[in-house]
Amino acid sequence: MDVSRRGFVAGGVASIAVAGTLDTLFTTSAGADEGEAYGYGPLIADPAGILDLPAGFSYKVLSAEGSSLGPAGGVVPGAHDGTGLFPGSTPGGSRLVRNHELGTSGTKAVAAANLTYDPKAFGGTSTVDVDASGNVVSQYVSIAGTATNCAGGVTPWGTWLTCEETEGISGQTKTHGWVFEVDPLGVKTIPEPIKPLGRFAHEAVCIDNHSHIAYLTEDSSGPFGLFYRFIPNNNRGGYHCYQDGGKLQAMRVPGVDDLSSVQVPGTVLTGIEWVDVPDPEATTVSVRKQFALTGQVTRSQKLEGAWFDSKKAYFVASYSRTSSGAAGNHAGQVWKYDPKANTLSLEFIFKPGGKYDSPDNITVSPYGGGVMLAEDGDGEQYLVGTTRYAKSFPMARNAFNDSEFTGVIYSEDRRTLFANRQSPGVTFAITGPFDKIRAR
Repeated sequence: MDVSRRGFVAGGVASIAVAGTLDTLFTTSAGADEGEAYGYGPLIADPAGILDLPAGFSYKVLSAEGSSLGPAGGVVPGAHDGTGLFPGSTPGGSRLVRNHELGTSGTKAVAAANLTYDPKAFGGTSTVDVDASGNVVSQYVSIAGTATNCAGGVTPWGTWLTCEETEGISGQTKTHGWVFEVDPLGVKTIPEPIKPLGRFAHEAVCIDNHSHIAYLTEDSSGPFGLFYRFIPNNNRGGYHCYQDGGKLQAMRVPGVDDLSSVQVPGTVLTGIEWVDVPDPEATTVSVRKQFALTGQVTRSQKLEGAWFDSKKAYFVASYSRTSSGAAGNHAGQVWKYDPKANTLSLEFIFKPGGKYDSPDNITVSPYGGGVMLAEDGDGEQYLVGTTRYAKSFPMARNAFNDSEFTGVIYSEDRRTLFANRQSPGVTFAITGPFDKIRAR
């Protein structure tokens, strides 16, 4: 996201690598302790003024905005955001599919006509193939002509769903607010919107590995956004399987019109209902506005990150303010939907006023049983780690400017932590003694 928010927030991710079991992740309410006594110790000032890290850690700068894409031609687009990770072309390497949250300005994502949806739109994705030592093997724009590509999600069949966080752009030649599917191998990608997944201000998507039901978040206001599920007609998986259609539904929690009204961690809501969306393509009326009656659906301010683990869907409400019309104030909620039990549980809640500001993108950490969060707040920006014992700590600080971190994700071998600075866009590969974490 490119908005600024205050408060300690757990969420907003687009990309998430499931490196741990989330049922054991949230063992205590978060926000109890924070500081350099946990994690890897104090940050050391970077002489280059780029990225401050704890002692023993180092970084490489990869794929900076405006730099040459090499043999592929063109330059790296700007506004680096949500990122999915896949096996690289070399042993131990990684292939990153990275969003570019651009609308009608910035360093444009440019690709051949067969990979471009709307020539007037600036957003898209780029694919960066990195070896085990953090060297770029190749990179190219993998889809172009999309708008404000913020978040997304990795599919069980090994592709990246990139989501447009908009309902339209000025001067557009085509409609926007869709989800597009990107083949990380660069073979199958077709720049066609997956219209059955709806047209709205998409944030993130996660998918049940067994049923292939997708869960989607909406970051919008006037009125607030919704939490959706998509039941596919084709549940076999595979590239563009969702193009075969299905049923898009919005969540309704009986007696709860706004999730921010729930403030006690551990609260379990039962009897969750799913209401069919009348017009998923929002032909004349925005999807969230198609539910005009109070109590028809359950809303939330700032729905962002989503991921699936241990047969449950987790999603994040990044913050909520009564001054904006919400039912309650908080600086972040993490919810768990259990499809089998049909229950919704508040896993934890952050109260406003913590040390860090508005982490957005999120990935599960294989170290310390917690998560790694990318800040999108006011002033200094941090990568913030947490442990399963509710300890939070600084992992990195943007020493260059006040731009947010995005796309935080670990390599498959857990030896590298990738993260982006959004503006000017750059991807970092961070390495060091991750296993030396002080978790409690």
